Amino acid sequence: MLILRQATYNDLKLLQHWDEQPHVIASDPNDDWDWEYELKREPEWREQLIAIVDNIPIGFIQIIDPAKEETHYWGEIEDGKRAIDIWIGEASYLGKGFGTEMMKLALNRCFQDATVKAVVIDPLSTNTKAINFYKRIGFQFVEQRNFDEDCCEVYSIDRAAWKEIRDSH
Repeated sequence: MLILRQATYNDLKLLQHWDEQPHVIASDPNDDWDWEYELKREPEWREQLIAIVDNIPIGFIQIIDPAKEETHYWGEIEDGKRAIDIWIGEASYLGKGFGTEMMKLALNRCFQDATVKAVVIDPLSTNTKAINFYKRIGFQFVEQRNFDEDCCEVYSIDRAAWKEIRDSH
């Protein structure tokens, strides 16, 4: 069974290790997560979570309110949205359904807040595996967009679509 727990400063070495894995770098080559600083903070607009399977940490999820996030990475964005970053830390856990389970838990978590209308994600345009993963879950293409030096595709899933998908399984 997969569970999510709050990331803490005790996860610093683990997250730094995951950041050095080739599949993680390939999905997010230009971001510096500044773990040492960020793990000491708990802004009200963000959750950082570790995915655990059989007491083994396997992945990371960040959920933010992009309208309140302080760097304004998403630019002008309406209230009532959440943005998710997600990855499996070790390549040996890829392709086993854990990412799907992590995303389902993250989406349920986002939509527990009645004010959340939709969730957005921004995979690199070249990351076809991630894009296909998001499409299988039910995300719909919104636009191609540059975030700093990264060419990304923005996808979204709204509350009604997620409820329909969740309830059909």
